[in-house]
Amino acid sequence: MRGDTRQQTGSEPRPEGSRRGSQRGSRKEIGRVYLCFADLLDYPGPGLADQTRTCADLLALDHPEAAGCLQEFLDCVEGTPLGRLEEIYTATFDVNPACYIFAGYLLFGESFKRGKFLVRLQEKYRERGFSAGNELADHVPVLFRFLSTLDPEEVLAQELVEDCLLPVLGKMNASFKNDTDRPNPYSQVLRAILAVLEQTPRARLMCEVSGTSPLAPQSGDLR
Repeated sequence: MRGDTRQQTGSEPRPEGSRRGSQRGSRKEIGRVYLCFADLLDYPGPGLADQTRTCADLLALDHPEAAGCLQEFLDCVEGTPLGRLEEIYTATFDVNPACYIFAGYLLFGESFKRGKFLVRLQEKYRERGFSAGNELADHVPVLFRFLSTLDPEEVLAQELVEDCLLPVLGKMNASFKNDTDRPNPYSQVLRAILAVLEQTPRARLMCEVSGTSPLAPQSGDLR
């Protein structure tokens, strides 16, 4: 992420036109948060600490618990050589089938349904002029980058959050529940992201009905 990430607040009433501008700005801010999530879940590079810090700053006002999770991740990043972080990432997202970084695999396994899911994603990407680059369409960072281009209130964005990203990240998060001796630092990233996604309007309603929260003690698989 680049550019000024500081949030601006004010207590004085603003005219209606200004409020509409604020709503547009809020949507832009959500897009920036989603881009941060994509960076944090992608293969780590030298800028990971700055990316984490930027994301935590963006979340501090509206999602302080999520920002706290990212601060714990940042402490780990700053105290760990990049080579070791790369090893942790590979062992977490490339080797461990319970935490595979491809959403379609976690939703459907290696099946016809995953193939159909990939085709539908590619169709949506083409419709919106979006490119997955060299990655498969269901690569989770790619999904977040695509999500950042959408209006968070449109149906496609809500379906991506509720029907894809929440269950996928929930399964990933649940895979860490027994890592008590040496907690995986990426568990903090997943918990932060889940906490934010569950605050989208329809997802929040689902969470209230089910009584689940990524910040609550783990008692089993999240679905």
